[in-house]
Amino acid sequence: MIKRLFWLAAGAAIGVVAIRKVAAMKSAVGPEGLNRAVGRLTDTVADFADAMREGMHERENDLRAALGIDSEPRS
Repeated sequence: MIKRLFWLAAGAAIGVVAIRKVAAMKSAVGPEGLNRAVGRLTDTVADFADAMREGMHERENDLRAALGIDSEPRS
């Protein structure tokens, strides 16, 4: 009987802690919600990848010009 009461209390305490953590996370994300925050993060990563690709392309063109290679690489 005491074991069951202990596990019931432990389960309730874990539930309360989990609900508080979720509520804290929701308030930290702000009113826009989790989906928008993840969307912004994804957009930021995509923008960074685009900037990296552009920089690599420019560097490749610089190297081709320095080496005197006129043709574009084949894809």
